[in-house]
Amino acid sequence: MPTVILVRHGRSAANTSGTLAGRTPGVKLDETGLQQAEAVGRRLAELPLATVVTSPLERCKQTAAAIAKHHPELRPATDRRLTECGYGDWTGQKLTTLMKDPLWAVVQQHPSAVTFPNGESMRAMQQRAVDAVRAHDAALAQTHGDGALWVAVSHGDVIKAIVADALAQHLDTFQRIVVDTATTTIITYTKTRPFLVRLNDSGSELQSLIPKPTTRKRTRKQTSDAVVGGR
Repeated sequence: MPTVILVRHGRSAANTSGTLAGRTPGVKLDETGLQQAEAVGRRLAELPLATVVTSPLERCKQTAAAIAKHHPELRPATDRRLTECGYGDWTGQKLTTLMKDPLWAVVQQHPSAVTFPNGESMRAMQQRAVDAVRAHDAALAQTHGDGALWVAVSHGDVIKAIVADALAQHLDTFQRIVVDTATTTIITYTKTRPFLVRLNDSGSELQSLIPKPTTRKRTRKQTSDAVVGGR
């Protein structure tokens, strides 16, 4: 039952200019984004992270580096499956311009039907991102045990799509989910279901994520059952 801490990259110049950066190369964090990345790195500093995996885009790699700085034993690995959605011809355009495109309404209301012109479908984006998270999760369970904590640094739409899958929601509902820059969204995967532990979190303590030590006399039984009445 490893736990993935999904981190959206810090703020970039594209975020403040109202431009859809997509996979445009060279888009970096602005001054506020660098401060956000440093802050999330400090929040995660005390956690025993097994690995840090990141989208190959620069703004995510900068955020991952700020996290890994507090864990000298870790070197962030890149996974292209965590990259931004392929927005195709929409890439680099102003959002105010895109809002006038008839496809905009479909993106908002029926994203599962959307394939961006000369780009990727939103269904494909969700599938490869979920596959990436589940694959890393399973591998870490084998190498680091069920209590492993790890970080995946990615993008807003990608994280929203992963959350929708974890909640067993249709992709068409994912626009109801909010994931701000430099926030943590935490999911624990079990054999029969995922649990959304936190969503769009920018300030709460994270120490409670650290697995409690066990002894030979009292071993913790792993379960996929939810706690009735709350915990």
